[in-house]
Order: sequence, then C-alpha cells, then structure tokens
Amino acid sequence: MSAQPGDVAPVIRAMRFNDLDNVLEVEGVAYDFPWSRQVFSDCLMAGYLASVLEYNEQLIGYSILSTAAAEAHILNLCIDPDFRRHGYGAQMLEHLLDYARSLGIERIFLEVRPSNDVAIRLYERAGFKQLGIRKSYYRAPDGREDALVLVLEMRPEQSSEQSSEQSPEI
Repeated sequence: MSAQPGDVAPVIRAMRFNDLDNVLEVEGVAYDFPWSRQVFSDCLMAGYLASVLEYNEQLIGYSILSTAAAEAHILNLCIDPDFRRHGYGAQMLEHLLDYARSLGIERIFLEVRPSNDVAIRLYERAGFKQLGIRKSYYRAPDGREDALVLVLEMRPEQSSEQSSEQSPEI
C-alpha cells in the first residue's frame, strides 16, 4: 500500500494522566461496562505498562499490561470501534509482546469474553491458547458472562543450552 499525502503512521506512546478523558471516551464507546477513571488512574500509579495508540493526533486505542516475576497479564487492550479491522489491535498486541520479551517474561495471561470472536482470533493468531474458564467473570446485560483465560508461553530467542552448543570449544 502506498502512502498518500497527509497519511500519518499510528504512534504508540506511554499513557499519561491527561490522556484519561480520551481513554474513557473510547472505553465508553467500546464496552457496555467500561472501566472507571479510578481503575485507569490506579494502573498508571502502579507503574503498569500503559500505552496509547494515536492516529493523526487522535487517541484511537490503548493497552494496560501488568508484570510480576516472569509473568505478565494483559488487563486491557482496546481499539476505538471506528478504527477496528485495520491491524491496530495486532499492532498494540505486538507492542505488549515486545515489551514482555524485553523483560524476559515467560508467559502472558489474559481474560476475554467468549462472545468477543474478533479478540479471540487476534490472540489465537499471536499464539495464545485457552487455559481455562473463569465463571461469571464479566458483567453482562443479562447478568454475568464467563471469561476465557488465555495464556501465551513466550519462547526465548535462544536458550543458554543452545548458546553453549554453538560456542566453539577452547
């Protein structure tokens, strides 16, 4: 695809407190039961990897990733419904995976609604596998909805065993 005059590549950057109005606007359009400002604020204060995706200076998506020891948890990954199906979700997910790799994370977990086919396909294409089900995890218009628990086992670029096998003997 060739660039057109005025085309601007989307940019991923750190989420800031002054982004929260725009984040909440996207969250409110994307979800029937959106996170509160306090939840996002708590994530920022906790030092989680909180990122936004901007296109033409408009916030069109965001993600939140927590890490502890050798594990990570994708807490939220959202693209404005008006900007879906353009690869932006995959771009945000790759950003999270790259960050996790840089920390030596061994596995990444997330929950997703079974009714969210688009998100499930995105995660499966990235290698996530279903680990289990959390019963009645999400609020839903008719009560509660289960969550699928997915996990991605991260593969190190090269294990130390492979390195030693490839090193010349002295």
